[in-house]
Amino acid sequence: MDNTFDLKDKNIDLAWCPGCGNFGIIKVLKSVLEESKIKPVNLVMVSGIGQAAKMPQYLKTNMFNGLHGRALPVATAIKACNPELTVIAEGGDGDMYGEGGNHFIHAIRRNPNITNVVHNNMVYGLTKGQASPTSQPGFKTPVQVNGVFLEPFNPIAVAIALDASFVARAFIGDEKETAGILKEAIMHKGFSLVDIFQPCVTFNKQNTYTWFKENTFYLKNHDYKNRLEAFEMAVQTDRIPLGIFYKHPEKKTFEENLELYKADNTPVIKRIFDRKKMEKLIKSKR
Repeated sequence: MDNTFDLKDKNIDLAWCPGCGNFGIIKVLKSVLEESKIKPVNLVMVSGIGQAAKMPQYLKTNMFNGLHGRALPVATAIKACNPELTVIAEGGDGDMYGEGGNHFIHAIRRNPNITNVVHNNMVYGLTKGQASPTSQPGFKTPVQVNGVFLEPFNPIAVAIALDASFVARAFIGDEKETAGILKEAIMHKGFSLVDIFQPCVTFNKQNTYTWFKENTFYLKNHDYKNRLEAFEMAVQTDRIPLGIFYKHPEKKTFEENLELYKADNTPVIKRIFDRKKMEKLIKSKR
């Protein structure tokens, strides 16, 4: 079986601009998946709408491309139907934190065993440069002509506040460090958030590769089991921390809490459909 995630058609026209951070993310993701011995047939990539959400179209694997902001509920359902699959939900900061904000919150609460990869470039790239939930104050766009005045959404702080199972942030300008974080997130049991700083070279001239380099640092000697310390790091604003903020490896996953798996761990997709039982259930008054 061919275990590479590269598409056979090398003439595919990628929709990303030259220099886009998405190229680095797809490169790192492919290497991590292959190094982790995950077969394309056993992986499902789920995305919504946006430049980042085009990622699954450029990988040779199973994919579900849905509505704007709706990747997480679909990913949760896929994992519940077949817990044997590796499921990755990915999209941009607007897709996941804006349109998909409520799904983001409740996916953390449910704790499905999936990985949520967010391409965070602090701007809406697909729709030509409006401010996104993570845009910084003062950032000027064709819509926010006088600069953004809203407080940026802080996904790391929100995830830790909700006691997420795994919370991390990376910068694609550092591919080795990003690969290490991604690999650990995918191997982790439970909901894993990896927020990846990914410069948009066309519509965000403020948060460039250089800006991210100068305004971030890696967590050192950090106790990622200490939730309060993790939250304190998450709300820093002078320089932005990178690395693994928080891990809670002892939480039960959404699938483990489902009643149908407590007596029988056979994936729903592999069970024999009993039509008579289904008809009885539909006709019941309960």
